Amino acid sequence: MAVPKQKKGRAATRTRRSANSKVATPARSVCPRCGAPKLPHHVCPNCGYYKDREVVVTE
Repeated sequence: MAVPKQKKGRAATRTRRSANSKVATPARSVCPRCGAPKLPHHVCPNCGYYKDREVVVTE
């Protein structure tokens, strides 16, 4: 069985481990009523509508 000749350095180990810990950006969708970006399956913060109903009263 193959055995490494030398110990891997700290930078190589941490680089390998950190490759899997990236934080994904949240998905974005467009509000069909006002066109503002919003999170999917959430009330639009701009107009207050969700699924063609006014849920939050905004001014």
